[in-house]
Amino acid sequence: MTKPPLRVCLIMHSTRSDNLGVGALTVSEVEILRDIARDIGRAVEITVLDWKDARAPYVSGPDVTVIDLDGVMMRSPKGFFAIARRSDLVIDIGAGDSFADIYGTGRLRRMFLLKALTHLAGTPLVMAPQTIGPFTRKSSRLAARITMRRSAIVAARDAMSTQAALDLGCDTVIEASDVALRLPYTLPTPRTSGPVKVGINVSGLLMGGGYTGQNEFGLKMDYPGLIRDLIRYFQMHPDGCEVHLVSHVIVRNGRMAGEDDYSASTKLAAEFPGTVLAPAFESPSEAKSYIADLDFFMGARMHACIAAFSAGVPVVPMAYSRKFAGLFGTIGYDRTVDCTTQSAGAIKDAIVVGYEDRTILQAEAGAGLARGLAKLKVYEDALRDLILMRIRTH
Repeated sequence: MTKPPLRVCLIMHSTRSDNLGVGALTVSEVEILRDIARDIGRAVEITVLDWKDARAPYVSGPDVTVIDLDGVMMRSPKGFFAIARRSDLVIDIGAGDSFADIYGTGRLRRMFLLKALTHLAGTPLVMAPQTIGPFTRKSSRLAARITMRRSAIVAARDAMSTQAALDLGCDTVIEASDVALRLPYTLPTPRTSGPVKVGINVSGLLMGGGYTGQNEFGLKMDYPGLIRDLIRYFQMHPDGCEVHLVSHVIVRNGRMAGEDDYSASTKLAAEFPGTVLAPAFESPSEAKSYIADLDFFMGARMHACIAAFSAGVPVVPMAYSRKFAGLFGTIGYDRTVDCTTQSAGAIKDAIVVGYEDRTILQAEAGAGLARGLAKLKVYEDALRDLILMRIRTH
């Protein structure tokens, strides 16, 4: 008798986001589910509810179905609720860092609605490893406490998020790490000669002063000035460095134009002849494969730094929020600089030291990656146990 497939619905994931970091979470989650399905001898059917986007999905396969999600589909009994009811479990990754009220009420309300409908459908809800909090309003703290207590698994991706969950009254939180540590990529061809390749991930968001241009991230330094200073420094370095400008948010239409790394990098490439403009990548794995061939890396997009870190490239993350230090610090990699508290000079000095000590950084990253993957396995094992329980009871 043929065993029925495992049916999993993914929400707050994306198969086609211009932000390749969100895409990296989805590609990695799918890989984890496929590994579990192979391990337990079951086929898997993965349904991803995704916001409409012009980009073609970069997650595909006969086991993946992408369904457009909008407000009507969310509220219709024949829409998300029906999909949740016929699924064995629903996995919500919160777009990595959106389970918080600092991004406004609209996004958070949609998240709470999807979680509430999953609970109403009687389907186990898994909160995959993500940033939890901060929650600044009493109402959002209450809603977060309720939904976490009703979830089958709550996984944080860093120690600060674990503490935030505990403070909200969720005492069953799992401390894991970012699933993008498992993002697949193509290993580079070994090089024995040629220039030292230095990658700089330029954040279009920070180049423009944030979402509003009013520095809402509270940077204490001139980010565009620092980027230009770093390009000059490495172009003039006696090692003969080749500077690569690497984008990780690549906007295909005008909706998120202010966040576009690629247009910011294109302008800098024209301003600084001799720099290499990395391609407008089509997928998270393509971006990671490119980054893996660099010798040193720095950037303000966290998942661009995770791509370098997990590919064995010495990296200095340039933080603009607590999620950077939370993630990298929890697994013992303490090379993050903080653009909200440090001066441009102090940040440049730390990057220069990191470059000169890149062999040491590479060893530190290797040890940190091993710790991160071990923490991530705790989540994978919990997910596997939940799936086996669902199979036994259905």
